[in-house]
Amino acid sequence: QVQLVESGGGSVQPGGSLRLSCVASGITHSDYCMAWFRQSPGKEREGIAGIDSDGSPSYVDSVKRRFTISRDNAKNTLYLQMNSLKPEDSAIYYCAVDLFPTLRGWRHFNYWGQGTQVTVSS
Repeated sequence: QVQLVESGGGSVQPGGSLRLSCVASGITHSDYCMAWFRQSPGKEREGIAGIDSDGSPSYVDSVKRRFTISRDNAKNTLYLQMNSLKPEDSAIYYCAVDLFPTLRGWRHFNYWGQGTQVTVSS
């Protein structure tokens, strides 16, 4: 059974940085995609960054050049380095897995962590 556990959320001032981590278990290979989603109050959950099995990343425009997604297959861990944070980045951030080696769309991610809160406020 796939399990995902996120960590690293917290409160930060605008312009600050945070690094999220997500440890995956229950997967015996590394041929799968991982992604970060986020959900703000009153909004739908949105995919913001994905990475395929060979490490190729993809970002939505709102986080491009500020966020960096990476993975360490030896540790089954996904990361999200978030820089230049803005108040509108405040949300619950979720890690997700699609058991397919290449990115094929947000709707295919069907394993989820419990989420970690990120709050950006002065």
